[in-house]
Amino acid sequence: MEMCFFFNLLRVAVAAKNFYKKNAGKKGSLKKNGIIYSIPILNQSPEPILVTIRWLMAEIKIIGTAHVSQESVDEVRLAIEEYHPDIVAIELDQSRYAALKKQGRDPSVNDVLEVKNFNSLLVQWLMAYLQRKIGFDVGVEPGAEMKAAIEEAEKRGIAIGLVDRDIRLTLLRFWNAMGFVEKMKMIWALVISIAEVDNGQEIDIEALKQQDVIDMVMVEFRKFSPNGARALIDERDAYIAHQLVLLKVQRPEGRILAVVGAGHRQGIENYLINPASLPPFDSLTREPKTFPWSKIFGFAITAMFAFLLAAIAFSGVGWVVLLYAFLFWVVIHGVLAAAGTLLAGGHPYSALTSFAVAWMTSLNPMLQSGWIAAYVEAKVRKPPMSDFRKIYDAQSLTEMAGIPLFKVVQVAAFTNLGSVLGTVLYFIFVFPVLGIDPGVVISTGIQNMWAWITHLV
Repeated sequence: MEMCFFFNLLRVAVAAKNFYKKNAGKKGSLKKNGIIYSIPILNQSPEPILVTIRWLMAEIKIIGTAHVSQESVDEVRLAIEEYHPDIVAIELDQSRYAALKKQGRDPSVNDVLEVKNFNSLLVQWLMAYLQRKIGFDVGVEPGAEMKAAIEEAEKRGIAIGLVDRDIRLTLLRFWNAMGFVEKMKMIWALVISIAEVDNGQEIDIEALKQQDVIDMVMVEFRKFSPNGARALIDERDAYIAHQLVLLKVQRPEGRILAVVGAGHRQGIENYLINPASLPPFDSLTREPKTFPWSKIFGFAITAMFAFLLAAIAFSGVGWVVLLYAFLFWVVIHGVLAAAGTLLAGGHPYSALTSFAVAWMTSLNPMLQSGWIAAYVEAKVRKPPMSDFRKIYDAQSLTEMAGIPLFKVVQVAAFTNLGSVLGTVLYFIFVFPVLGIDPGVVISTGIQNMWAWITHLV
């Protein structure tokens, strides 16, 4: 049950709906159709906790909400009615606002194939499914309190401030901030959470709306994934606080009602009380630059394979052994990549493609067999643009797995996983399969290579 609560906090869920929309979250402040377009960030859970802060002759009231709580929906409507704000600031960016309003174009399969970040997209969809299932359990659609804030503001002619960070940037920083171990822990916890929810585990959402519970969950989240918590919570607290300060400067006499996830309330409040503690704004909006460990690892694998073949060739065990060593590379990568494709529900054409290209792509760090298999799968399945919305409306994993666009992404992820497994197993089993002593072959091969090189010199 704690896992379900934890992933309700993650909230990458609904946010991923427009992950591939371009030009979202423009900097600056622009009023258009009653909406103040500031810059944006993500969301969290818990209770309607109200804090009032006075600064620059402006009053800000912060409401901390649970995203799947009817009580939070009622609290938001009541606060707008009683507080009479000049601006309602909501924890959304432009792309998520458009998604809630069902505006704009859904991403196409070409958008998905162009980005190629299939693993993180698959995780985001599963998180969205988890939160939606929790919402079904309590009878409230995720993000209902944000919809309520928008509806009430529009009905009363109140300007809406979009104060969250661009979801694309938030998810990119979140995923890249985590190391391999953190990602594996998160994926495992996600799988356990989905299993619990699908098995009928009851969720007491209102219990999450108490400050002591919020504090406890935040502490656990930081222990579980300190880097992920920094990108998903701390940075967004600072970003939203920056936006609220900007709104106060623009409307010093105005009353601002901020509707945010309760997990963000305390951090935002602390920054507003002491704006000097805010980190530089550009440090929150830069796309992360990570060290290319995956490419370095890929080139290392290529070098190891080339060295192994050279050692076998110079060891004197014969060309037949060398040929078998190469064929074993082709077969183990092809079989496991194709198995991953079929396990993902891929078309036989996609599986054949995986088998044909996996041995080559495993030697090229700039290319992955899953990308090619996904392209073939997309050509065969021809997913319509409506698939993206269908994925977010799916009420079971079985239903989700049957959607063509989901199959395309799943094929890419599983095919790549099979190819990586093939590389690992190759270096473990190549010598037993060939029936040769690795120590003798490698040492002899190195000696003979050195002798050949010195002879050439």
